[in-house]
Amino acid sequence: MHPRAPIVGIPCDHRMVGKHPFHMVGEKYIAAVRDGAQALPLLVPVLSPPIPVEELVASVDGFLFTGSPSNVSPRLYGGTAPREGVMQDERRDDTAIPLLKAAIAAGKPVLCVCRGFQELNVAFGGTLHQHIQEIPGRMDHREDTDAPLETQYAPVHAVQIEPGCLFADIVGAGSFQVNSLHSQGIDKLAPALHADAVAPDGQIEAVSMPSAKGFLLGVQWHPEWHWSQDELSRAIFGAFAESLQEAVR
Repeated sequence: MHPRAPIVGIPCDHRMVGKHPFHMVGEKYIAAVRDGAQALPLLVPVLSPPIPVEELVASVDGFLFTGSPSNVSPRLYGGTAPREGVMQDERRDDTAIPLLKAAIAAGKPVLCVCRGFQELNVAFGGTLHQHIQEIPGRMDHREDTDAPLETQYAPVHAVQIEPGCLFADIVGAGSFQVNSLHSQGIDKLAPALHADAVAPDGQIEAVSMPSAKGFLLGVQWHPEWHWSQDELSRAIFGAFAESLQEAVR
């Protein structure tokens, strides 16, 4: 008898489409969970009030916290009010932040990407820069929104992986090229997290949590984009898949 496929919960974004509210997840994340993590994707609506996190944690085997055009609300980390036109999604914040804490406490495998990476840092007491490109000495980590998607998601800078960390265990220490599509990023690192990889300008690009009972990795870039064509992305989703398989044995 074959073990069942793991179930991965993916918290949605909350968007208005015309006059109607929708709960959305990009197809690239759903496909990467199905094919890269070899799991069944289950979209988690971000209702108000939120679905109790204990019910969500009990219902799935792991979680993927995705990227999004929206920013984590600065009210959650004592930041300045967002500028006009910067997209917020407090429905997602209200589900994702408590869910991250509960999932990690329960030892569920968790992978955090881009906004999810930032949510992870905020959930455990870290802070964010809202506009990295305006910090002296930092690169412009934003994509060219007028460029084709293949150009936006192409590798544009290196990340240096620290030896002896979870990420090094997955892919080995060294330098890898990654894409970059973000304005917001880590300022103060949450005390429970470890900086596993940094960009050439010192911006933290990957984190783990040494005290976590289960698999936990956060990356600032987008490994879900054409994941099967990239060695680093295959390794990330392979490690996530392995942890999920262990969870259902």
